[in-house]
Amino acid sequence: MAEIQYRLEQKRQILGEFPGPKSAALTQRRKAVVAAGVASSVPVYVADADGGVIVDVDGNSFIDLGSGIAVTSVGASDPAVVGAVKDQAGHFTHTCFMVTPYEGYIEVAEELARLTPGDHEKRTVLFNSGAEAVENAVKVARLATGRDAIVAFDHAYHGRTNLTMALTAKAMPYKANFGPFAPEIYRVPMSYPYREETEIKGEDAARRAISMIEKQIGADSVAAILIEPVQGEGGFIVPAEGFLPTLAAWAKENGVVFIADEVQSGFCRTGTWFASEHEGVVPDIITMAKGIGGGLPLSAITGRAELLDAVHPGGLGGTFGGNPVACAAALAAIGSMRTFDLNARAQRIEKIVMDRLGALAAEMGDGGIIGELRGRGAMLAVELVRPGTARTTKEPNAQATKAVAAACLQAGVVILTCGTYGNVVRLLPPLVISDELLKDGLDVLVEAIRANV
Repeated sequence: MAEIQYRLEQKRQILGEFPGPKSAALTQRRKAVVAAGVASSVPVYVADADGGVIVDVDGNSFIDLGSGIAVTSVGASDPAVVGAVKDQAGHFTHTCFMVTPYEGYIEVAEELARLTPGDHEKRTVLFNSGAEAVENAVKVARLATGRDAIVAFDHAYHGRTNLTMALTAKAMPYKANFGPFAPEIYRVPMSYPYREETEIKGEDAARRAISMIEKQIGADSVAAILIEPVQGEGGFIVPAEGFLPTLAAWAKENGVVFIADEVQSGFCRTGTWFASEHEGVVPDIITMAKGIGGGLPLSAITGRAELLDAVHPGGLGGTFGGNPVACAAALAAIGSMRTFDLNARAQRIEKIVMDRLGALAAEMGDGGIIGELRGRGAMLAVELVRPGTARTTKEPNAQATKAVAAACLQAGVVILTCGTYGNVVRLLPPLVISDELLKDGLDVLVEAIRANV
């Protein structure tokens, strides 16, 4: 594996007042022109970022354990991505692939055919956002099957457009007062091992969902099952072993398209190119975004040729989908993932985090606030509960979760929270973060958790 080189010094450093005067001034300017509905979890403004650090306009340096929500896996200024963007922008920034096409789009599609699970013939379409990818995967499934119903899951998150809001489970802040929503969306129980009332095997949890589908919808009416192999905003929920393969097998038997939403879990994030691979699941369609573009807006659907080719010419596309600069960035980012073996790096991150936080959980015992540590690769979570409830009521502790995130930020570490109950700390460090910087960030997190027992 090639050695990762950093442009910025990889350290955390808070210089006096926080947030600093320049960030405070930008906040005032923002209030005058940016809609209040756009919220930011961190009250400082970025001036530079590299490797595992973010430097704000006041010179503070933060450890980045969020990666812009799993986007900057190769770092926020990977030299290969920066070089590819500069080169492509020097030739042309846009022509629209639907008007005058270009090679970069084809090269990205070729890479995705190689990287995604399965050796079947594949086709790809490029878009801009994860929500666009999900919407178009649903369009393809409905057209190809001639059916309407789409099955989604408890705790799911799939986007903020009208259709993807309907597919998303959580009301606030994503759905409240934005309806009515797209029809023919049905929700069934997820496998959420920590919160099952009684322990249930993955296969049985899948049969529970299948029973609801067959009774309430009918297999012949279902166009697609849509699922995140590791749920993201819902709490980084890893389903019990056997859940995904059982659902995929049922879908195949009944002519239902199995769509894996890998927008957050794809591109080395879980220690494999795609999270579906952990149990050998081969989706009919995979949706991708976030990590694919090295920080530039790009998304994709890759699926079985017979499904995507069923759509009439002109039925898929968009003005900016597969923008040439974003395609160049994606090809460079994928190259860096290979060069630095970021799948192995994600596995290394998992070991470091689980060892450190596992020791803290053992130290706290059942009386502590750590309900569960879970995740795969560098997509990891700490579910926090009320003291003394970790093995009994498992009462969510959103208050402590918010306090932990705030304490980490004050100490110079950016972490994200998530979960249906707002009680999950999620860790999504750049895959190029150094061991030393990661361990420093974990030390801060550990002390923040201890302070909220």
